[in-house]
Amino acid sequence: MIILSDDIKKQLIDLYENKGVRIEGNIIKLLDTTDDPVFEEYISKCISEDKERQKKRLDITKQVQTQNNELNNLNEENQRILEELQQSLKDLEDQRMTLEVQNRELNEWKLDNLRLTEELQNEMVNSEKSRIEAEEAKRHAENDLDFLQKRNQTELISIIVRVALWVIIGVGFITTGVYIFTLCMGKDTQVISAAWSNMFGILLTNAFSIIGTIMGIKYATKDHS
Repeated sequence: MIILSDDIKKQLIDLYENKGVRIEGNIIKLLDTTDDPVFEEYISKCISEDKERQKKRLDITKQVQTQNNELNNLNEENQRILEELQQSLKDLEDQRMTLEVQNRELNEWKLDNLRLTEELQNEMVNSEKSRIEAEEAKRHAENDLDFLQKRNQTELISIIVRVALWVIIGVGFITTGVYIFTLCMGKDTQVISAAWSNMFGILLTNAFSIIGTIMGIKYATKDHS
């Protein structure tokens, strides 16, 4: 035990009563209060207030611990929410990038389709131009062929007509020459005159028949074309 002098005891009691300052801690239990009721009462008050203060400190400590636990839990919850938010942001960013890639691919696909459509339209236009040119060339070729055919037919008809005319004229001249020669010789011209007349009739008939046949063929060919 610790034995204090009366002066120290009195100073401790005055300090408590005037200033409210007291001793505290485990040292209180070591102070000797034998034969001194006043100091013993002071020590009892100190012990009582010390217990009360320790109780308050303990309550405050418990409250602080509780608050710390709540804060820790809240911090953990906030951390979890933050992580979920970061994950959500990451997912949103991934989705945005995916959408951008898809949009870029879609735009490229649209551009390719537009280019292919334009190329197809150009090819269709070129094909139509080629078809028109081919039809035009075909028409020109047909016209040229028809012209050549008609020209050849005309030339052939002209040749046939000329030959027929020359044959008729030649036969006519020959027959007329024979007839005139017979007249000059003083021969009987009755037989030769009848032959001359028949020959001219046959020649004219054949000439008109040949010309009519040729014109009929030409007309029929013209109608057929």
